[in-house]
Amino acid sequence: MTERKPPGVSFESWVDRQIRQAEARGEFTELPGAGKPMPEITDTPYDELWWIRRKMAREGLSVLPPTLALRKEAEDVLAAVPALPSERAVRRTIEDINAKIREVMFKPPPGPPLGLKPYDVEKIVEEWRAARNPT
Repeated sequence: MTERKPPGVSFESWVDRQIRQAEARGEFTELPGAGKPMPEITDTPYDELWWIRRKMAREGLSVLPPTLALRKEAEDVLAAVPALPSERAVRRTIEDINAKIREVMFKPPPGPPLGLKPYDVEKIVEEWRAARNPT
């Protein structure tokens, strides 16, 4: 007597059949990392958005609100000033970040307040000079 499937149970789908046939041919046996847990998942607690976070990190995208991203950029600019090669480069860099700060001050985006004022270009240039020529 042959076994009958209960009503409502479908037959093997096309995708399932393709996977089963590929397994039978041994196409999955030499895959790197096959059968091993993904290290990013085993080392951290479960996060249902892990794949989105990984994709954003790979693409260099940020999830910070615009004002917080600008604060971070301004901090990075100030940290980079000592390594700039010339006074002209220092002025241009500070003026560029000041333009962004002014834009956000006059047209604030939604989110937390910026909490920054434009930097004093002359003061930063003077500090840059002093760090270059300690006498």
